[in-house]
Amino acid sequence: MHITFTELRYLIALDKERHFGRAAKRAFVSQPTLSVAVKKLESELGVTVFERNRGEARVTPIGRRVIEQSYRILGEVGALETIAQQGRDEFAGPLRLGVIYTVGPYLLPHLIPRLRESAPDMPLVIEENFTGTLTQQLRNNELDAVIVATPYDLPGISLWPLYDESFVVVMPQNHPWTARDTIDANDLAREDLLLLGPGHCFRDQVLALCEGCRDLEYERQPRAGSSLETIRHMVASGLGITVLPRSSIPGLAEESRLLETRPFAGDAPTRRIGIAWRKSFPRPRAISALREAIMHCEPEGVNLLAGEPAQNVDEAFSEV
Repeated sequence: MHITFTELRYLIALDKERHFGRAAKRAFVSQPTLSVAVKKLESELGVTVFERNRGEARVTPIGRRVIEQSYRILGEVGALETIAQQGRDEFAGPLRLGVIYTVGPYLLPHLIPRLRESAPDMPLVIEENFTGTLTQQLRNNELDAVIVATPYDLPGISLWPLYDESFVVVMPQNHPWTARDTIDANDLAREDLLLLGPGHCFRDQVLALCEGCRDLEYERQPRAGSSLETIRHMVASGLGITVLPRSSIPGLAEESRLLETRPFAGDAPTRRIGIAWRKSFPRPRAISALREAIMHCEPEGVNLLAGEPAQNVDEAFSEV
């Protein structure tokens, strides 16, 4: 049996796209090249990995197991390459970083310049996505580290807390609540509450702020935006109110005259943001450099956790 790493990469590209034409573009080869390589691999294995139908590809039950093993094989090859690179310089070469949508726009503009100063030979390959997608990419060795909201307790994954940030209520300038100094979370369900769409962890955190908020999903579907920026624009236009993380507030810019913000009454709801990475990742100094850059760029409106230890960081770093 003779199977190449290139064939495994084509297999994974087809698994992601489920279409031969799109998979070929993803793999930067022609469609016939990819099709022949996948067919050859199936012939070598003696099983059908994909059912074909007019360019579409559907994974068979045995094919799913083959693909999962392919991810593991390529992950180990990637780790081998990284270990070799580590012997030369942990900061030489890109760091593949995943960031959730509600953090990226507010942290990355400050992080990139800092990291360019401290680790100029370690550019970031950045992926913004949902927590679930980033987690799968981290496990599949498609990402080296992810910046996500906690709790984030997964087998084989270490987490280093970065900062806490509170939530604030954002409303149009002429809203009656502007007469208040603070907002009771239980009042949110009585207003037109604008939220991110399903799949965003921040949406779930906002809905959990009050009992009535969770009922909104069933009684009347809240208006949703694709990003915090889009929601902010809708609030500025007078469509309703929203809740934003504190780090997004300094970017109100031109709309600041159309918006008002108020803190929550009592203990403000918060979220904790951290860096997560595989315990087997062989570039611990790269993770430390990333964290230090974030600590020094001091994101606005957050409470940095400079003294917080990483969960399992010592054992994770000692294993590599």
